[in-house]
Amino acid sequence: MSRPLIAILRGVTPPEAVPVATRLVSAGIDRIEVPLNSPDALDSIAAMVEALGDSALIGAGTVLTRDEVRDVKAAGGQIIVSPNADTDVIRETRAQNMLSFPGVFSPTECFAALGAGATGLKLFPASVGGLGLLKALVPVLPKGTDIYAVGGIDGPDFAAWLAAGAKGFGLGSSLYAPGDTDEQVYLKALSIVRYYGAAIS
Repeated sequence: MSRPLIAILRGVTPPEAVPVATRLVSAGIDRIEVPLNSPDALDSIAAMVEALGDSALIGAGTVLTRDEVRDVKAAGGQIIVSPNADTDVIRETRAQNMLSFPGVFSPTECFAALGAGATGLKLFPASVGGLGLLKALVPVLPKGTDIYAVGGIDGPDFAAWLAAGAKGFGLGSSLYAPGDTDEQVYLKALSIVRYYGAAIS
């Protein structure tokens, strides 16, 4: 089962990328993004796609321009995640036949992003809006809209957010921080997967 958990590897370097990603996949997390403000992010993405492209969905975060979308596509990425809801970036992402998860916080941003073709929505920063924001958004959005809670969310929070209508989660420092070994990432990923399993059982 591919879990709706996206690993955010902010700060990962190309030599670390494949070992870390391999361990994530072995722990049960097969959706991975490298923020473009990480060192040589496109090289990390290309290396992970070459090594794990058949077993993982790999892409980029902090994507802010159409040119960056095309760069990620050229590196083999399949997912574009942004902190904001730029409709030009969303349209370019969909034109490149990639998955689009723009950052949203208000109903206006949600509907603009969906109107531009977003695959799903990244509620960011989720911990600032809180469960109250999610509960207010879900009833007015189109039925079946996939909302990922990102920013300040960790395993113990999963059950409450899923109950409020979240589809999945983007996980940064709770999974990976610069300097972590691939073994440390693996152990954290196992814990996250256990929390998710408990939340949906």
